[in-house]
Amino acid sequence: MGKYSPILEAVKLKGSNEFSRSELIGIITFKLSLLGVKEAKRLVEEAIKEGIIEERGELLVVNLQVAEEEEEGDVLGEIVTYIARELGMTEMEVMEELREFGRRYGNLDMKLVAYLYGLEKGLDMSPFRDRLEG
Repeated sequence: MGKYSPILEAVKLKGSNEFSRSELIGIITFKLSLLGVKEAKRLVEEAIKEGIIEERGELLVVNLQVAEEEEEGDVLGEIVTYIARELGMTEMEVMEELREFGRRYGNLDMKLVAYLYGLEKGLDMSPFRDRLEG
């Protein structure tokens, strides 16, 4: 689950990307039970600062494209961290290896390159499979 997954889950539950602040925090905290109140408030504030959520008066509007792109970036970061830990490398070394490894596949998404690299190195990449399919 990425950093902004609770916000995306709230959008799915409501069927809309527009919320009042209390409504969004309430859905994340009580209906979805993903975070406590303080954590949900902090997440909403961070999302506003990072442009994931836009404030329009009293209304909060989730920018779905930005939120989904952020989630995708989180998956790549998690895969790189996992590979680095499992192979005893730094994350920077893994990224360099991925760039080299990715040349053989042409214009393939970097998340998929990282997944394939992990498989080739004999790592259990199953925790990431479902997140790449979506």
